[in-house]
Amino acid sequence: MQLICESYQLMRDLLGMSDDEMHEVFKQWNTTELDSYLIEITRDILAYKDTDGSALVENILDTAGQKGTGKWTGIAALDEGVPLTLIGEAVFARCLSAMKPERVEAAKVFNRKIPAFTGDKAAFVENIRQALFASKIISYAQGYTLMRTAAKTYGWNLNYGGIALMWRGGCIIRSVFLGKIKDAYDKNPELTNLLLDPYFKATIEKLVPAWRQVAAAAVSYGIPAPAMTSALAYFDGYTTARLPANLLQAQRDYFGAHTYERLDSPRGQFFHTNWTGHGGNTSAATYNA
Repeated sequence: MQLICESYQLMRDLLGMSDDEMHEVFKQWNTTELDSYLIEITRDILAYKDTDGSALVENILDTAGQKGTGKWTGIAALDEGVPLTLIGEAVFARCLSAMKPERVEAAKVFNRKIPAFTGDKAAFVENIRQALFASKIISYAQGYTLMRTAAKTYGWNLNYGGIALMWRGGCIIRSVFLGKIKDAYDKNPELTNLLLDPYFKATIEKLVPAWRQVAAAAVSYGIPAPAMTSALAYFDGYTTARLPANLLQAQRDYFGAHTYERLDSPRGQFFHTNWTGHGGNTSAATYNA
């Protein structure tokens, strides 16, 4: 839902599109790979008129409620050490939306203006569609990683393809796209990440250029798109062989003697350096969070 809302805001605030125009966009999107219940109801919502003939959705206060499902999922991800960044950002986006009075005052203080969009509007709408699809893939990839990790922790025997089929059968996230997830796990029940499935790998590679353009535009123009941009950051991080966590481990060892592993030593062998020359050689106990 957050990804759809970010797509809507990009079209509304950056491209200046009317609700009727966006209704037509979501109507068309529902004939593509994005065909789903949530795209369908967004199409209908954007066409619904208030008693004065204006779009009802624009008369709804922009403070989102929540019942705790996302929070519980985020807590589970933290417990398991799984980077569930999209659901986390979606929950925090709702929390931020609830700070309406503060946001109104902050908007007066900073008085930011969104520059006029000068590019090809139709082409950018297609870029948004592709960015939404790519981010949706990442969200499911993260969710399935959490399920696989939790299954090991709790001794579950999960049918991952069957879960996708169950969602497709009757759930607010039901979509045609879920069939591709079932296919992926039917082909490889031990698949560690959806991104490594041939279909999803090829699809993401096609979507990346548009995805980067939309993320860059959101940042450049000042349109908040936390879920979409964090999805891209996750993809870049997941596909980076060498991250800067080596420096982070050095920092942790420097201030807390938390130890580190070395590239030239077996995994599980930990080292501590006396960085200052006067801190002693005692190291903290090792642990996995």
